[in-house]
Amino acid sequence: LVILSVVMAVIGSLTIGRGIYESCGKSLYSFAIVNFFGYLFCFFLMPMELAFIFYLRTGYDPLMLNLVAVSTAMTSQTIDYLIGYFFSSRIIDQLIGKKRYERAEYEIRKYGTLALFFSNLLPLSSPIISLAAGMLKYRVKDAIVFSFVGMICRYLLLTLLFH
Repeated sequence: LVILSVVMAVIGSLTIGRGIYESCGKSLYSFAIVNFFGYLFCFFLMPMELAFIFYLRTGYDPLMLNLVAVSTAMTSQTIDYLIGYFFSSRIIDQLIGKKRYERAEYEIRKYGTLALFFSNLLPLSSPIISLAAGMLKYRVKDAIVFSFVGMICRYLLLTLLFH
């Protein structure tokens, strides 16, 4: 089941993501769709930072692009948290694999808010960390605040480096 999920995510990443870009053109709408689904733990296996840099380099307003990137990513990460919070670990283990979940759980238990902050600052698997935080019933306010701050720092840093 895990292998099938990974294969489906790769196929989706290679076809749906490209299809959205091609049919919608290079609009903020297409970026919002791809970024939203890219931050859901089980959909696209695309580095969202590269999509952001691509759009940044095509001349979009950096402030608007940052607002779209952070808002869609945080909406997805909140959904990831809620899925982790309300679904059983057995179901999630089947979706993402027990090792990935256990590694994220270890990071959250050991580092807490720092894990949430740095997983959103660095190009790491922040959706999995959000999912694990939900499964561990980590404080919602802390999960959202530290993810949000890390996400803002990530996109501001990318803007400063590539604009």
